[in-house]
Amino acid sequence: MAVVAALIVAGLYLAHRAAAIASAPLETLPFQSGWRPEEHALSRYHVRWYLATLLFLAFDVEMLFMYPWAVVVARLGAAAIVEMFVFLGGAFVAVLWAWREGALRWA
Repeated sequence: MAVVAALIVAGLYLAHRAAAIASAPLETLPFQSGWRPEEHALSRYHVRWYLATLLFLAFDVEMLFMYPWAVVVARLGAAAIVEMFVFLGGAFVAVLWAWREGALRWA
C-alpha cells in the first residue's frame, strides 16, 4: 500500500511539473495583487496605529473573559462579581493610560 501511495504522489507531482507554466516571481507576489511593491509591506502604517491595535486586542480578550463569566456568575455568587469589578478596574486603568498617551486620538 505504501508503494501504491508513493506512486500516486509521484505521479501527481510529475503531472503538476509537466503542466505547470513558469511565471515571473514578481508577478505572483501576494502583496498588492501581483503588482510591483512600491514600499515595504510593514512600512505602510503609522506607528500610532499599533497602540490602537493593542487596545483592540486587549478589549477583545476582555470580551473573551466576560462571556464565560456571564454563564457562571449566578453559580459563583459574590466572589465572581468582585473578581469582575477588579478585572474591569484594571481595564479602566488601561483606558486611562491609553487616553493619556493619545492612542484614542484618531486624527
